[in-house]
Amino acid sequence: MDTTARAEQWLQLDPDPATRSELQALIDAGGAALEERFAGRLEFGTAGLRGALGAGPTRMNRVVVRQATAGVAARLAQESDPASAIVVVGRDARHNSDVFARDAVAVLAAAGFDVRYWADPVPTPLLAYVTRLLGAGAGIQVTASHNPANDNGYKVYWRGGGQITPDLADEIAAAIEATATPTELDSDVGRRLPEDLIDGYRAAALRLLPSDGARDLTIVYTPLHGVAGRHTVELLGCAGFTDVAVIAEQFDPDPDFPTVDFPNPEEPGALDATLALARERDADLVLANDPDGDRIAAAVPTGDGWRLLTGDEIGCVLADYLLEHLPGGAERMVATTVVSSQLLERIAQHHGVGYAETLTGFKWLAAAAARGDCAGRRMVLAYEEALGVMIGDAVRDKDGMSAALVLADCAARERAAGRSLLDRLDDLARRFGLHAKAQTYVRFDDGDDDGDDLAGRALAQLRDDTPATIADSPVVSVTDFETGRRHDRDGQASALDMPPTRMVALALEDGSRMQVRPSGTEPKLKFYVEVVEPVDGDVSAARSRAANRLDDVVAELFAAAGLDPALRST
Repeated sequence: MDTTARAEQWLQLDPDPATRSELQALIDAGGAALEERFAGRLEFGTAGLRGALGAGPTRMNRVVVRQATAGVAARLAQESDPASAIVVVGRDARHNSDVFARDAVAVLAAAGFDVRYWADPVPTPLLAYVTRLLGAGAGIQVTASHNPANDNGYKVYWRGGGQITPDLADEIAAAIEATATPTELDSDVGRRLPEDLIDGYRAAALRLLPSDGARDLTIVYTPLHGVAGRHTVELLGCAGFTDVAVIAEQFDPDPDFPTVDFPNPEEPGALDATLALARERDADLVLANDPDGDRIAAAVPTGDGWRLLTGDEIGCVLADYLLEHLPGGAERMVATTVVSSQLLERIAQHHGVGYAETLTGFKWLAAAAARGDCAGRRMVLAYEEALGVMIGDAVRDKDGMSAALVLADCAARERAAGRSLLDRLDDLARRFGLHAKAQTYVRFDDGDDDGDDLAGRALAQLRDDTPATIADSPVVSVTDFETGRRHDRDGQASALDMPPTRMVALALEDGSRMQVRPSGTEPKLKFYVEVVEPVDGDVSAARSRAANRLDDVVAELFAAAGLDPALRST
């Protein structure tokens, strides 16, 4: 079947007048634009679907959402009787999220499932919370998180409230291909979720706080035009934080994100307005959520300006704080990912609790929490360096709202003692050494066949021709995550208890470690480097030494991978 015929067939499935008109215009014009729309389809993976809005199988639209939901329903029906299985559906406030969510509800109801849905936009952590609370077979959140305004997405959770793993994503993708596209659907179906579930989430979050301690803290907050705003502010208010100023022009949900170039708190400039208000208010803490509320960003005053905290700093400060002040013993555990800081493991050892390390992605951290449940361990906190934090067991995914609450609690306790979060970070550096990190990458042209070869050659060189030293420190181990083997310098090999992935890691005698892996979403080869610098009392001097050492290690790592250090980007 040629492209025009496929497009005309697609046209018959599309219930949306806007995308039907768009596709008809592409058919009439013909050429490369039409070919591109039918060059495959949006890939369904562990993060579900994400892409630009528009007509055709390579865009986010009502046909794609109906097909995806039919696949989810077919796969879920293999393990659950639809008549007794709950599926929860939520959405953010992006363009078409309401329509996509209604289509998902209709498809699931037509398949016989007991569908519960949020009538209004909700943050992603609320969807994950209710999926777990109700014992639902699955949860679907229509969101593109912090992507640009013209994108939308579709995220799937499974029983237990965690994100789907690769094997399950592959099975759903196969079911999407094998299942007919639903067309005739009843729109008046499903059951609206009651508002008191939000009260339940709030109560669960408040139980995470170690005490009803000091609340004398001036906070400036932004949800970056997303859906977390009122939820985070109400949560802070219920805990007693009443001096919370918000960025008015960013507080209400707005799918166009008009005041930021990219609605991602990690992007340069995204928090400029927030920091300006913080300076004006002489605030103690800046907090931000991304548009779907699952990530947390924070900044603190330094005396001559403001400093954004890294994801590792937020995760480690919160872990140390909770392990110090919450009750419990060795049954507790914490977890992070292989590209996050080693500092968390040292904090866990200090407090005598369990520690787990997983591949990148909260799907694996949620799985580690589930394994902990089976072993009688209680997950206190899990985090990844990309501003994702999971605290407690009510939400089995990153939750930027509860993380904001606990970080405010920690900051208020420090302020009451005449200190700040930076003082707490300095304490960690004195206790465990200063852990400094750098993340850099080499970009190759999208679609360039040489790009994958570049990544493969670099990984092979690090694995097969490992240097004896990097920056004057002996290499003590090399780990190939694709084969699942770690080789020590004495020739001993050990197996990893992780799924295979394309990544090579090196560890140095001085405690430094580094990982190299291709990006899963962009034409990049990523480099993660961490050095550990002893602190003899002067943390700022150790920080300066660590910065210099990072430069040396990154340069020699690039050379060891056969790459010109001049190619590095940040």
